[in-house]
Amino acid sequence: MSADDLTWLDPANTDAAFPHPSQALSNPEGLLAAGGDLSPTRILRAYKQGIFPWYSDDQPILWWSPNPRGVLWPREFIAHSSLKRVINKGWRVSYDQAFESVIRACAEPRTDDQGTWVTEEMIQAYCELHALGAAHSIEVWNNEEQLIGGVYGIALGKLFAGESMFSRQSGGSKIALLYLSAYLDSWDYVLIDTQLSSEHLTSLGGSTMSRESYLDLLQAATHESVAAQAWQPGQDMDVTHWLETRLPHTEV
Repeated sequence: MSADDLTWLDPANTDAAFPHPSQALSNPEGLLAAGGDLSPTRILRAYKQGIFPWYSDDQPILWWSPNPRGVLWPREFIAHSSLKRVINKGWRVSYDQAFESVIRACAEPRTDDQGTWVTEEMIQAYCELHALGAAHSIEVWNNEEQLIGGVYGIALGKLFAGESMFSRQSGGSKIALLYLSAYLDSWDYVLIDTQLSSEHLTSLGGSTMSRESYLDLLQAATHESVAAQAWQPGQDMDVTHWLETRLPHTEV
């Protein structure tokens, strides 16, 4: 399929089917469709098919399913010694206490790029998904109760589709991802979908798998139920103990 053959979705028809991910372009890698809207129905249907929205303010809504797929197995998160040193700095970690603050922090300009794909339209859509119990966040707070790091994404059965993370203080986003991995592992989640691979994620234990393998795993994971306590309020996590009880090869 060429860019000229790209499927355009009718924004008035939220029941319109997406093309199969195997029809995605190879240039740009993973681009599958354009248009539509960001209603909860359409977004959740997309994620359940291994598709996600990713675009900037000056573009139409673009839908992607890359090959290979970036992934992180929760128990394979790598906590380097530099990260372990900041675990006990007195920072407080929570989840689902400040979802909108996390996603808006992820939308803030960064020094290494020219803009953000977390548009205001995306913020409103994912806040609606959070209100429906489908989207979740991890928050990292310093001793002065200032938000210094976080990550958010979509829960799909035993799979968590990570969307974005941020850090306002060194180690903030890594602590958020560490706690996300620990919580998900304790709740029997199978995988964190990171969508794309990067050197940063690889350094933390991220890897890749083929689109076909990811779709097979996604189909199985979305039909499984997680532990009853998942995302329920008031749960603490002894992340140091969790690190000590994982597979030995994941310690660095």
